[in-house]
Amino acid sequence: MTKPLLCPTCKSNRMRFTVIEQVPRYIRLDPQTGEVVQQLQSDELDVFHQPYKGESYMIQCGVCGTTESEERFVKMAQLMQSQRPI
Repeated sequence: MTKPLLCPTCKSNRMRFTVIEQVPRYIRLDPQTGEVVQQLQSDELDVFHQPYKGESYMIQCGVCGTTESEERFVKMAQLMQSQRPI
């Protein structure tokens, strides 16, 4: 994460961001009570339990609160930089 970022929504924030780390927790619940009956590691999942395939972290704009993948913020910064008059 060493590239410039720009919020794709408010288009003004280039400095204030929150990095949200996403750590999946695999669990099995009791269907009647909803209590956790088992916690699993990613290598213990059965064929009916899909592993998490999402982003490992997301970026949130510290000004407007938009939460997106880092790529969206990077692409917006690149787009605005390429449109800047020389």
